Amino acid sequence: MEIERARDDLVVAASAGGATIAIALLSGVAGVVDVSTLPTLAPLVVYAGYLFSRKGGPYGSLDRPRNWAAVAVLVGVIVVAAASVV
Repeated sequence: MEIERARDDLVVAASAGGATIAIALLSGVAGVVDVSTLPTLAPLVVYAGYLFSRKGGPYGSLDRPRNWAAVAVLVGVIVVAAASVV
């Protein structure tokens, strides 16, 4: 595995993991929102999509690790926002 590829994977994994942990902390420890288990894991689904899309090229101009990381965080924000409304 190339170092550049490993760094890209780490960026997306850290974003998805961080969003998942933030949702779990807001739900369980802080009690701010009430989120069940499946929606809590939603950012990790984005990371899985990133991993499975890395089978070869060519990749589009929007298919960058930074964008996948942003989508993982955005999914986390949407889960928290949806849980706070309901």
